[in-house]
Amino acid sequence: MVTTQGIKLSRYRASKLMKAMGLVSCQSPKHKYQKATKEHIEIPNHLSRQFAVASPNEVWVGDVTYVWTGKSWMYLAVVIDLFARKPIGWAMSLSPDSKLTAKALSMAYESRGKPKGVLFHSDQGSHYTSRYYRRILWRYQIKQSLSRRGNCWDNSPMERFFRSLKTEWIPETGYKSFAEARQEVIRYIIGYYSQLRPHHYNGGLTPNESERRFWLNSKTVASFT
Repeated sequence: MVTTQGIKLSRYRASKLMKAMGLVSCQSPKHKYQKATKEHIEIPNHLSRQFAVASPNEVWVGDVTYVWTGKSWMYLAVVIDLFARKPIGWAMSLSPDSKLTAKALSMAYESRGKPKGVLFHSDQGSHYTSRYYRRILWRYQIKQSLSRRGNCWDNSPMERFFRSLKTEWIPETGYKSFAEARQEVIRYIIGYYSQLRPHHYNGGLTPNESERRFWLNSKTVASFT
């Protein structure tokens, strides 16, 4: 982020400056994840870890996490477009139910111009497998894909987003209120993660810039042909 502004900053200079300022980077501990192969009885794992997609609105992924808000947990549902790892829908609630996940999906569907032929992938949580949620997927003509039970690697881009959110932005003690948590999470999603934070998957581009270049190139090709 600094070098894109024309300031020379190598990792060694950054390390030296951090040491002088008493700054220590946050390193998340490694976890041992269990391997699972059991698919949902009705909905298979159509995505099968094919996380690299050619264009926006091909594959969306979603998941739910929780944030402490002083007296209770706030549950956060997010939908990400795999093309540029861009968050396109989110919702917050005191209950981790299907209404929460459906609200995030509806936001994504509306904000992307009601696309057709999207594949939506998530874990096997009841808020994604309920009749209520599956009815909304059917209404939007979105094909559903589910991870194998207990296998977080089947939805690793979503897990990575939540990890970044909690290690880069959310205080260890959480927030004082639901309103504060909501405001800060939205500020991270819209302001920092999508617009400012370079993403390794995008070759150092932000999700917004990666998508902007895609649509710009698409218009150029269409005009040329």
